[in-house]
Amino acid sequence: QVQLVESGGGLVQPGGSLRLSCTASGFTFSSAAMNWYRQVPGKERELVATITSGGVGTNYADSVKGRFRIARDNAKNTVYLQMNKLKVDDTAVYYCNRRTYWGQGTQVTVAS
Repeated sequence: QVQLVESGGGLVQPGGSLRLSCTASGFTFSSAAMNWYRQVPGKERELVATITSGGVGTNYADSVKGRFRIARDNAKNTVYLQMNKLKVDDTAVYYCNRRTYWGQGTQVTVAS
């Protein structure tokens, strides 16, 4: 079955960086576009970044452009989200996604 397992969240000060990882199994990872979403309690889940199967094409929410970078390693079945210049507003649970499948989420808290 499809599994998506995120890691790398934590507490960071404003202006800091974190790298999230999502390791996938149960499908042909190298053929799948992958997404990162985030959600704050009481709000809808927001699409943060998308990467095509080969890793060439990426897309970002306006709120993270220039600060976040999505990447993938198809040999490791892993997609990453490098988050730089973090802001308090980036605080959320971050989820890895492929079609209807979701990981369990990893909490990112940006606070001083």
